[in-house]
Amino acid sequence: MALIRWQPFSEIDTLRRQMDHLFEEVANNGLAEAALWKPAVELKDAEDQLILRAQLPGIAAQDVDISVTRDLVSITGEYRSENQGEEKGIYHSEFRYGQFKRVISLPVAIQNDKVTANFKDGILTLHLPKVDEAVNRVVKVQLAEG
Repeated sequence: MALIRWQPFSEIDTLRRQMDHLFEEVANNGLAEAALWKPAVELKDAEDQLILRAQLPGIAAQDVDISVTRDLVSITGEYRSENQGEEKGIYHSEFRYGQFKRVISLPVAIQNDKVTANFKDGILTLHLPKVDEAVNRVVKVQLAEG
C-alpha cells in the first residue's frame, strides 16, 4: 500500500483558479454588469397602508412597469440611451443602459386592486393599502369589578 501525501494548499489553489474562471465567464458575457444595478427602495408602514418609494432617476414613466400581488411588488423598466447607438463625442461614460427588475416582498398582505402610484422627479411612490386583518386597531377593554 502506497502512502500519498495530502497537499491541501494545492487543492485550494485549484479551487481558486476554477472560481476565477467562472467569474471571468460571467463578466465576459455581460451578466455581471447587468445584475449590478437595482433601484434603491424604501418601505414605510403608515398604519393602514404601506408606502413604497423607489429611486428611478432619468427614467421616463412610460419605461416603468409595476405589478402588485397581495405580498409582492415587482418593478421593471429600462434605461434608454439618448443617442440611440451613436457614440460620437463620448470620451467616457459610466451610465448604464438596459433593463432592470426589482422584486420587493411585503411584510403584510395588501389590497392589490386599490394600489395608487405617483411618479415625480425620478421617485416612484406606491400607496399600498393593507387588508383589514393586517391593520393594527386599538380596542379599549373595559374592566369589570368583581
